[in-house]
This record gives sequence, structure tokens and C-alpha cells, in this order.
Amino acid sequence: MKQKIIGVAGFKNAGKTTLVEKLVIDLTGRGLRVSTVKHAHHSFDIDHEGRDSFRHRKAGATEVAVVSSGRWAIIHELRNEAEPSLDDILRKLEPCDLVIVEGYKRDGHDKIEVRNLALDHPRLAGDDPTIIAIAATSAIAGAPVPVFDRDDVSALSSFIIRHMGLAKS
Repeated sequence: MKQKIIGVAGFKNAGKTTLVEKLVIDLTGRGLRVSTVKHAHHSFDIDHEGRDSFRHRKAGATEVAVVSSGRWAIIHELRNEAEPSLDDILRKLEPCDLVIVEGYKRDGHDKIEVRNLALDHPRLAGDDPTIIAIAATSAIAGAPVPVFDRDDVSALSSFIIRHMGLAKS
């Protein structure tokens, strides 16, 4: 079964990460199993200099697994390989009810556009048919898709559940 995916897209400082965090809290509170994928446009480290995992990776390991009683992670060093596609990453996730994807704004999955109207960012809705709703800091007259208050996470979660055909518990 293909994963159900909803994206959260927008420009810098629109409130994407905060909205994803609140959606995860609300949707998991409703009994759904939710995973997330975050696209970074820059290099990042989840291990730090001096840590054993960092030393293994710097020594040349392609993958380093870090495992404890509370969590595990696999760090995959690309070493001049191409960045994997969103589909490549989704295939690596365990089955869940919904994957919320932050970023990947040009990919073909349905997305919620996040807008901070105090910032002069380009609009996505109207030009991008994958934008199914807008979460904004205030009302938007004449919007081509439903508009939600960015802080009304409950209403947005209910919309996502209906749109994605998810069963509420």
C-alpha cells in the first residue's frame, strides 16, 4: 500500500516547522500513526565532532547506525552520490497512517501552503495544482483553495483527515 502523504510548503519564516510540529501533536493525539520527512537545502549533521558515530562516518563508513533503548538512527553519507528522491526516502519508512513532508515544494504530492502575510513571499496556491489549502496568519480574500488560520490546527487536522481519507479514532 502506498503511503498517504501531505506536504507542508512555503518560504523561509512562514511557520512551516511549527505547523508540522502542531499537526503531529494533534493527529497523533487522535490516534493516527504519523511520520515526517524534512528536506534541508543545506548540509546538516545529526552527530557531532568527537562522538563515536561522527568518528565512524569521518573514517569513511557509508552508513552508521546508532542504537539505544530509546531510539535508533541510521546516518547515510552520500559520498558524491545524488541526493535521494522523496520516493526513495518514503520507501525507507515504516508503514504509518500519514507522512507529513516539510519542503519538497516542487514534488507532486498534495500540500498545504503556509503563509506569513507579514512577509512578502511569492504565492504557491493558484499556480501550483498540488496546493489543496492555505494555512495563513490571517484571512485571504479570493483564495483559490480553502484557507485556515495557521494556528487553528484542529480544523486543519480535520481537513487533512477528510482529504486523505483517514479514519479518526
